[in-house]
Amino acid sequence: MSPATTDVVELILRDHRRMEDLFRTMRNAEADRAGALAEFSALLVAHARAEEEKVYPALRRYKNVDDEEVEHGVHEHQEANEALLALLEVEDTSSKEWDEKLEELVTAVNHHADEEERTLLNDARENVSDERRAQLGKQFEEARAEHLAADCGSVEKVRALVGAAKS
Repeated sequence: MSPATTDVVELILRDHRRMEDLFRTMRNAEADRAGALAEFSALLVAHARAEEEKVYPALRRYKNVDDEEVEHGVHEHQEANEALLALLEVEDTSSKEWDEKLEELVTAVNHHADEEERTLLNDARENVSDERRAQLGKQFEEARAEHLAADCGSVEKVRALVGAAKS
């Protein structure tokens, strides 16, 4: 996968791999856990919002892309945001609570990424033209960049997202 790719499937996969890297950093007691969490939080929120705004609605239009999988993906984003908020609210990155909340977040995000890769992304690869995936990739990147620029991963913004999902 080249750095210049605009294929939405490849861009989503690249974000998933970066999240895995950040999990490894956050698990390392010697690392800058708070810094890794800040990057992770922004990436997770921007990634999920961009998928929900640009990618999922477009995939719903394809006959062989499962609408239930799209809805399930949105639900899993909400679960991940709740787990993210719980970790963001832990003040001591060297505490047992940090480790516990981190593992809850890892479980939620890895479960979602694994399912999304096996279902939605495989469906998109098989049923959506290269040209359309490239268009979606550009839209995904633009939406993701807008959310990142708006500090979407701050504890206040994540708290608001979780609150909005519950109401």
